[in-house]
Amino acid sequence: MKRLANIAVLVSGGGTNLQALIDAEKSGVLKSGKIVLVISNNPDAYALKRAEKAGIKSEVVTKKDCGSREGAEKKMISILEENRIDLIILAGFMSILSGSFTKKFDRRIINVHPSLIPSFCGEGFYGLKVHEAALKKGVKVTGATVHFVNEIPDGGEIIMQKAVEIEEGDTPEVLQERVMRNAEWIILPMSAEKVSAQIIEKEQK
Repeated sequence: MKRLANIAVLVSGGGTNLQALIDAEKSGVLKSGKIVLVISNNPDAYALKRAEKAGIKSEVVTKKDCGSREGAEKKMISILEENRIDLIILAGFMSILSGSFTKKFDRRIINVHPSLIPSFCGEGFYGLKVHEAALKKGVKVTGATVHFVNEIPDGGEIIMQKAVEIEEGDTPEVLQERVMRNAEWIILPMSAEKVSAQIIEKEQK
């Protein structure tokens, strides 16, 4: 049996993208990788309940407990190494990772962002703020992007994008829901599969 890439998902909140990944593994969309670990920087994240329900090991690592971002990242690195993680997926992880962390896992960290990068991205653009900005600008099309993570927020190479049309009367909340359903939950699992397959293929060469 071929080896699967070990995946860790980093979360901060409800974990809807984590759920999309769990469902994709069950349905066979994600077949080259296996979610073996969930790490949250928020002990109250509902995503931890989703992990528990799916039988996935989880860890909580907070800046408060570790004394600093550096301390938290150090602890995360040791947990990731212990679990032999091949791919890290940021799924609503509300903390910017340092350059030294992203360099250590070069082309091994992917993130989903709720806009078509390079629009409405970078520092300060997260969650509802992205959709508020898109509506304020009056764009007719938005969407989601999955990209590799480097030291620049939302600055890494794009893996996949999917467009979503903005409709008359959209609120940021309505738009957020449509972008998640019609873009994020589709391209994040597909990208996880694509990158997992590449990791395994590279190993076999």
